[in-house]
Amino acid sequence: MESSEVNMSRDSSQLDESARGSSSPDVALERVLSLLKSHRDRSSVSLVCKDWYNAERWSRTHVFIGNCYSVSPEIVARRFPKIRSVTLKGKPRFSDFNLVPQNWGADIHPWLVVFAAKYPFLEELRLKRMTISDESLEFLAVSFPNFKALSLLSCDGFSTDGLAIIATHCKNLTELDIQENGIDDKGGSWLSCFPESFTSLEALNFANLTSDINFDALERLVGRCKSMRVLKVNRSISLEQLQRLLVNALQLAELGTGSFSQELTFRQYEELESTLSSSKNIHTLSGLWEAKGLHLPALYPVCTHLTFLNLSYAPLQSGELAELLAHCPQLRRLWVLDTVEDEGLEAVGSSCPLLEELRVFPADPFDEDIIHGVTEAGFVAVSYGCPRLHSVLYFCRQMTNAAVATIVQNCPDFTHFRLCIMDPGQPDYLTNEPMDEAFGAVVKTCTKLQRLSVSGLLTDLTFEYIGRYAKNLETLSVAFAGSSDWGMQCVLTGCPKLRKLEIRDCPFGNAALLSGLDKYESMRSLWMSACNVTMDGCRQLAREMPRLNVEVMKEDGMMVFKQIKYMFIVLLQAQGGMRHHLCLLSEMLAVKSYAGDDIPFCRHRVGLMFIQQSNSVKA
Repeated sequence: MESSEVNMSRDSSQLDESARGSSSPDVALERVLSLLKSHRDRSSVSLVCKDWYNAERWSRTHVFIGNCYSVSPEIVARRFPKIRSVTLKGKPRFSDFNLVPQNWGADIHPWLVVFAAKYPFLEELRLKRMTISDESLEFLAVSFPNFKALSLLSCDGFSTDGLAIIATHCKNLTELDIQENGIDDKGGSWLSCFPESFTSLEALNFANLTSDINFDALERLVGRCKSMRVLKVNRSISLEQLQRLLVNALQLAELGTGSFSQELTFRQYEELESTLSSSKNIHTLSGLWEAKGLHLPALYPVCTHLTFLNLSYAPLQSGELAELLAHCPQLRRLWVLDTVEDEGLEAVGSSCPLLEELRVFPADPFDEDIIHGVTEAGFVAVSYGCPRLHSVLYFCRQMTNAAVATIVQNCPDFTHFRLCIMDPGQPDYLTNEPMDEAFGAVVKTCTKLQRLSVSGLLTDLTFEYIGRYAKNLETLSVAFAGSSDWGMQCVLTGCPKLRKLEIRDCPFGNAALLSGLDKYESMRSLWMSACNVTMDGCRQLAREMPRLNVEVMKEDGMMVFKQIKYMFIVLLQAQGGMRHHLCLLSEMLAVKSYAGDDIPFCRHRVGLMFIQQSNSVKA
């Protein structure tokens, strides 16, 4: 951070009085700026002049911080005095797969202490990969009397006792969203802690909790909350119980069902079908745990208005999917398992002309002898029938250059293209050639491309194509690819908007790492693991870029080298091969966003860099 920028931040409190005493045109400007929702637009506005800077800071009610270590809570509070909603991200995504030390940090409590003093009117807190204890949840519940919305995604450190505290004390709660957390699930009794007079809840998601819940308490809660629009339950909820919930919540717009596989009597099935027919506002459907084709027809009345269908927990066969999609003419987003096979994807192409996003996940990524799955044929079929497709995540076991070229020719507006060939280093299975031309076609044809994940047998030619053509690329994920340092150098020098780069098991070394010296301060994150980088190269990088935070760790997480500045590097020794394989299959990318988007006085974005050192390389 430049000294002038630091001074701007420190002196901002001195500008408060003059800003608040400004004339009516400034008040009008604040009202206009309050209509801006984009973080980037607001950041750009604040850089126009001092008056606009002050107007923006006083009209800001929501702040987004993509790295909890990029800025202190004190600076945030000084910069934005009227915040009511905070979105905060902590650990990198690799923490989901135990590649980040358990005690890495990202504790929310210091932030809550500052917020309690500066933002007692705080209403919303949305956390991702943060550590939040039950004690912190209690502090949150008692410190903010008008608190309304809590969203925890991939967080850890808390239990259902903490949820009980939130339910007990947050009298104005409208949203409780608990997704994929490392939570100590002690049972479903926490739902009974909502007072009988409580009626304000509009969104409740506990789909990924594992224990049986207190259904009577849930049924009473849903019945009382007449404004509830989102309800996503866990798999302990049976179809009979789901029907009882829906009778009292016909206004729902997003529904996540529980188990969809129990045996029903004829009367129970009729009641379920009738209730679903009356739920005319549902546009998002998920859950459907272990769904059986026998019960799917009950969903057909709901499908008419669906725009998002998440079947990632439903191992449907191709025929079952085809019958379901025939009733989904408005579908924009679809997530499925590869159990649908190519025939199921052909049904997608013929039934979903408005589709914009497709994700195909492997039902069993570690079974190398699996006989089902999807191939290039299914992907091509989708591309012919879904010309609006612009975002894809596609796990498969084989692909060809020609197929990818056809796909992008049919769908040239891709902004997100993630192709994961699950056998690392696999060539075009028909020609035995590298997959270079496939990804060359992607970057040449899809000029709006922002996010790209490559896989298969790739040489430096792929990275030459990326550096030459992918001028709007922001995120790149690479594994088991490349021939030399030249590949990484092409990307770093040729992609002006690159902000996040993940490299795993590639032959890139010190020359490649050091070729990005002019690039790293404009990037958000870099992860390198199982590459040819040495400690000497890392130390040279730290010396030449003193604004970086540098942490060097052994496999056991012990610190051996540290340099504290404004950016962040972690150097780790490689973990076991299984973890590498798991990370590849899970399509992990580095931390999603950083404070440079939302805190304009950081002219150089505060980034996060990870370099995981290979066991075979000596310090």
